[in-house]
Amino acid sequence: MNWKSIQKHYPSRWVLAEAVEARSEGGKRILSQLAVLDTYPDSLSAMRSYKMFHKKCPGREFYVLHTDRRELNVEERRWVGIRGVR
Repeated sequence: MNWKSIQKHYPSRWVLAEAVEARSEGGKRILSQLAVLDTYPDSLSAMRSYKMFHKKCPGREFYVLHTDRRELNVEERRWVGIRGVR
């Protein structure tokens, strides 16, 4: 589904979605197609579910989003890691 379809089917809800079609462009993640895995009444429930899915399948691309957002504006972050004390 595209974002507009998701907003129409799940108004004013938190959704856990997986990117089906996505690309990087100008430091942003363009999410063309998403699969809604579940919906939630609050962000805490959605994040708990996200953590569970991410732990089981770390290579997949999951997002917690609220359908009141007009546009998806997902910025990419580069994780460099944490350096230990020597």
